[in-house]
Amino acid sequence: MVAASTVHAQPPESTNQESPVGCLVDISRCIGCRKCELACNAANKLPHQDFRDLTVLDAPRRPSEGQFTVINRHHDNLLNDNGHKKHIFVKDQCRHCLTPSCASACVVGALSKQENGPVVYDKSKCIGCRYCMVACPFQIPAYEDHDPITPRVRKCTFCAERIEAGKMPACATICPTQAIVYGKRDALLTVAKGRMTKNPGKYVPHVYGEHEVGGTSWLYLSPVDFTFFPTLAGDPPPKLTELILSSVFGYAAAPIALFAVLGGIAWVTNRKDIMELDDTSHQGKGGNS
Repeated sequence: MVAASTVHAQPPESTNQESPVGCLVDISRCIGCRKCELACNAANKLPHQDFRDLTVLDAPRRPSEGQFTVINRHHDNLLNDNGHKKHIFVKDQCRHCLTPSCASACVVGALSKQENGPVVYDKSKCIGCRYCMVACPFQIPAYEDHDPITPRVRKCTFCAERIEAGKMPACATICPTQAIVYGKRDALLTVAKGRMTKNPGKYVPHVYGEHEVGGTSWLYLSPVDFTFFPTLAGDPPPKLTELILSSVFGYAAAPIALFAVLGGIAWVTNRKDIMELDDTSHQGKGGNS
């Protein structure tokens, strides 16, 4: 297992105080050691795992209710210095979208976007509808189906409490190759584009997360095409939902009008069923007389 470095780069400077925080993942630097998983597990008090076991990389994984971030190994047409095929390793977790679909889909406000970046979850508000799981374009939120009493929606918290205290996310503190850089999002974009300029041919000319679904707080640089991530448009999905609702109902009245229409349809349908039942009942009585 690779020992964690005790030296960490300082967050890149930003001149925009309103820019949310984020993380830049340089896939070319990730060695698949799983130390970020270990740090996340410890910080969030998640179930114990043997993070020295690298055989789990033999099959693709996704974040779950017991593991908020995972490393996956991908086979690509890269060659190492000896001419052998080289693997790449990709960290996956909640992207903390700038306009999060999960928060937009939540009818009770259990998920919300903080001004400084993290998308946080309030268990006391959650009703277990799981619309957030359907809405997420990255298929990240997981649900504690095994808990019938107090199930929760679970995902990466972006270590919101640590960030609020002026600390870095746990995963960013332990990476031995500094594949994860934490800082203001605008400064991270400058760093990413600077690396592409200084190392022509090393990276594909695209920062994943800069524009996808309106932008995400987690950004990625890669030496190969982003075929391991979904291809997504630049418009945030919630904007499309708002456009449809506003076109039909108008912004403020949309939820009330929608429920009123659905309620009206249900009332008419029920009324029709009752009338048909009465007619059938009367016909039956007439036939017996």
